[in-house]
Amino acid sequence: MSQSNIPTVYNPREVEDKWYQHWEEKKYFHAEVERDKKPFCIVMPPPNVTGQLHMGHALDNTLQDILTRWRRMQGYNALWVPGTDHAGIATQAKVEEQLAKEGLSKYDLGREKFLERVWDWKEQYGNRITTQLRRLGASCDWDRERFTMDEGCSKAVLEVFVRLFEQGLIYRDYYITNWCPHCQTTISDIEVEHLDKPGQLYYIQYLSKDDPGESIIVATTRPETILGDVAVAVNPEDERYQHLVGKKVVLPIVGRELPVIADDYCDPTFGTGAVKMTPAHDPNDFEIGRRHGLPEVRVMDKHGRMNEQAGKYQGLDRWECRKRIVQDLEALGALVKVEDISHAVGHCYRCNTAIEPMLSKQWFVKMQPLAEPAIEAAKDGRIQFVPERFTKIYLNWMENIRDWCISRQLWWGHRIPVYYCQDCREMVATAEPVTRCAKCGGAVEQDPDVLDTWFSSALWPFSTLGWPEKTPELEHFYPTSVLVTGRDIIFFWVARMIFSGLNFMEEEPFKGVFIHGLVLDSQGRKMSKSLGNGVDPLDVIESHGADSLRFMLITGNTPGNDIRFHFERLDGARNFANKLWNASRFVMMNLADYHEQAQGGDYTLADRWILSRLQNIAAETTGFLEKYELGEAARVLYEFIWSEFCDWYIELAKPRLFGKTTPEDRVTAQKVLVHVLRETLELLHPFMPYITEEIWQKLPHRGETVMQANWPCPQEKFRDEAAEMEMALLIEAITAIRRIRGEMNVPPGKKAEVLMVAGDPRIQGILERNQAYVQALANAEVQVLAELLEKPDQAASAVTRGIEIFVPLRGLIDIEKEVARLNKELRTVEADLQRIHGKLNNQGFLAKAPADVVEKEKAKKEELSLKAAALKDRLAMFETKA
Repeated sequence: MSQSNIPTVYNPREVEDKWYQHWEEKKYFHAEVERDKKPFCIVMPPPNVTGQLHMGHALDNTLQDILTRWRRMQGYNALWVPGTDHAGIATQAKVEEQLAKEGLSKYDLGREKFLERVWDWKEQYGNRITTQLRRLGASCDWDRERFTMDEGCSKAVLEVFVRLFEQGLIYRDYYITNWCPHCQTTISDIEVEHLDKPGQLYYIQYLSKDDPGESIIVATTRPETILGDVAVAVNPEDERYQHLVGKKVVLPIVGRELPVIADDYCDPTFGTGAVKMTPAHDPNDFEIGRRHGLPEVRVMDKHGRMNEQAGKYQGLDRWECRKRIVQDLEALGALVKVEDISHAVGHCYRCNTAIEPMLSKQWFVKMQPLAEPAIEAAKDGRIQFVPERFTKIYLNWMENIRDWCISRQLWWGHRIPVYYCQDCREMVATAEPVTRCAKCGGAVEQDPDVLDTWFSSALWPFSTLGWPEKTPELEHFYPTSVLVTGRDIIFFWVARMIFSGLNFMEEEPFKGVFIHGLVLDSQGRKMSKSLGNGVDPLDVIESHGADSLRFMLITGNTPGNDIRFHFERLDGARNFANKLWNASRFVMMNLADYHEQAQGGDYTLADRWILSRLQNIAAETTGFLEKYELGEAARVLYEFIWSEFCDWYIELAKPRLFGKTTPEDRVTAQKVLVHVLRETLELLHPFMPYITEEIWQKLPHRGETVMQANWPCPQEKFRDEAAEMEMALLIEAITAIRRIRGEMNVPPGKKAEVLMVAGDPRIQGILERNQAYVQALANAEVQVLAELLEKPDQAASAVTRGIEIFVPLRGLIDIEKEVARLNKELRTVEADLQRIHGKLNNQGFLAKAPADVVEKEKAKKEELSLKAAALKDRLAMFETKA
């Protein structure tokens, strides 16, 4: 192997583009059903077609890719199904923005023409994120890519709706929902983001109808909704109001008479203990209103403006109406007081508009019958959350679940397959399009609403495998093996997939749910456009390479916990890639005369040690991957490659490679280097696919690609505890000598005389047998002794593993210069100590300085005290005996 084809510098951009194209062309990611192999399947959480790759996607898909590549190498029939989500609200909003620039609205085009524009937009922009995932190295089966509105997934959606409808689990009703006046649709509870906002609490007096001297004061943050008040509720045990229950009060401004009702929901200790009832604009009031048969008066339209029920306020925006109502209440003397507060206000997760709880006719899924089996599946361990603590979060939500509002007032999405006869009002749910009423032959109209985006993605684990058809893929790969997803969509998506899978497949959709945290900025804040703290993964891939980004995201990552993005850690990952490249390049440059069949000599201690350590690393890496501790798997590989292989073994092998021993010894060193490096690359491949493929291809190997290499398994014949113990002892001894050389400023080229004293004959034997290692790697002449009658003058010393080490310094360094340097450094440290001591004894400083500043000064004092003690110890070393 010539040196010419091994570039001196690793270029990620050239390597990554080349290998991904090769992998995809060769169909290495593609999985056919192979019944003799154990299946492993992951479905990708489908990113929105509106999306751009962000750090959350990068982490999520790196985790999935590691698991898929690992299982593929283990011999599983591994399938990773990619796909995208139509993202109803977000995609429609994008196209409406485009139309607005043309001075048009969706109504100008009409439904069909508008949907044509959305499909055009999807074709033009919808594949951006999947193209970007390729840059990351995602080894998913692109031949099986799905879209939530493709023909197969759409068929599954219609089938599920009709079946749930026929099971009596889908119904239509007037209900209080979260309405977004900007997106013009209802959104589910879990799509509402509650943000803390400053606001006011208004105390309003409602006078008794029969006795103007009597009144009830209610507190509200939304005075504009009093126009829809239909009652005042109090707790039945609240003695202050018991005499008013059943009587009537008068609604200020409007003059409507309102009954005073008693309900346990009211908390006597909160506010005034009395609550105004606005069932059409508050979810709690709605529930109470249904219990008591109260009317539901809606006073706003879908744009957030006051409607005809608002009387003189009709046409006003809800915020302007609030101002007017407050002014009018004040003029009437009905406004008792106003308090400034901070409270959580629900906002649309898409457009950040304050949502309006509003009564509207919607479609719902009855959740209790579906939730019960999904709860049991988690309780009995059929579905396991990693980390386990998320089981409790999932169960808590499922046990308190409300019916799911599935209709959305949009045009883009799966249109609800319900048809209404225009003559006899017959209603039918069917997966097949209907033009005439089966009952009377009259014309029919389809429901104008579409289904919630999550309705289709809830079917993802089986719709992507061909359901409702009984495909070979569905039979072989379902249930899928594990779902990898962020903690922020457990309720949006995970729970819905579980109850859907159990209901339609009669089996859980996946065995494990591997939850990861969010990627935060270096200060621990969520990355967002508003903060301007986002980091574009594509920029990172351009500057550092995909492998570095992947490895940075994985190292230090623990299941369920957020990670912080630090550019220093990214640089560290790139340095690791460069270290691996340089070490591999060194190995490859020494293989010009390598022949696999050549006869080598006996293994040295270093050979036996590195081969034994490799077996442990293979076992540890596999063990951590089995437990989804991918960060720990990456850590042990990093430490083994950086330290044990690159820093130690390669150095120990150099004398044999450079012909300082026999030709057979060179062959042995080459064989061990090739074997260890190749298997290490195979272990590292799932984490850093590109650089490992590039190096693996340049090494002697079998097979077409590292992707299809057998996953390294520990081989008992190479395990050697004695070699590991001996080498650990030598490494510590060499490290101690190196540390002394560094601390004493011994020039790198100067050979040191080293005395190593070991009272234990066994340790003494190890040192004597391996003197050459110590001499080569510590640049020292070594003398091994059983005991030392007199310690040498002016010698630095260390103790490690039962070995006393002495390095006489006379002749190695200019002792007078070193003493002068140490004294100067000591004076500086003592001066700093004195200054800090003065600060900490100053009562004025202690009284005025912030606590963290005082703590920093105390920590500095501790650090400087230790440094002063170490300098004094070193100076004492140079004192000659009298």
